[in-house]
Amino acid sequence: MNNTTRLLLAAAVCVALAACAKQVKEEPAPPPPPAPAPAPPPPAPTGYQPSDLDSDSCLRQRVVYFDFDKDNVKPEYAAILSCHAQYLKDRSSARITLEGNADERGTREYNLGLGERRGTAVSSALQANGGSSAQLTTVSYGEEKPTCNTSNEDCWSKNRRVEIVYTAK
Repeated sequence: MNNTTRLLLAAAVCVALAACAKQVKEEPAPPPPPAPAPAPPPPAPTGYQPSDLDSDSCLRQRVVYFDFDKDNVKPEYAAILSCHAQYLKDRSSARITLEGNADERGTREYNLGLGERRGTAVSSALQANGGSSAQLTTVSYGEEKPTCNTSNEDCWSKNRRVEIVYTAK
């Protein structure tokens, strides 16, 4: 078959396919749903009372979770850490222990180091938001204090964490 015949055959196939194509009727897009009402601004952090640790929702959140084999703080925890840092800034007598943890995978030594790095990452985030290094202590438990003992991803993800423990208010 020569090139002219091939070209004509290809053109005929394209015309036949175009003739068989369905005509799609465009319908207007549905209107977007109404925007949700903006969240009320958070209360001003000044004037905390010791009971605020139990009543202020951002201060009640005291666990920062990490991805597998990572020690960087996820952006979703920025507001929580900012809230805790503000509390530290407002209360020079407040003290926090940051308890770094890891899941069961990895050697004991590696997991202790990883827990330490995670605690240090949270400490750095608190300091970047105004907390004082004198108010922060970091300890690593590695894999020694799991919150869940099943060997699956759901459980492991709960063990990859730093717990924020107030030792003085």
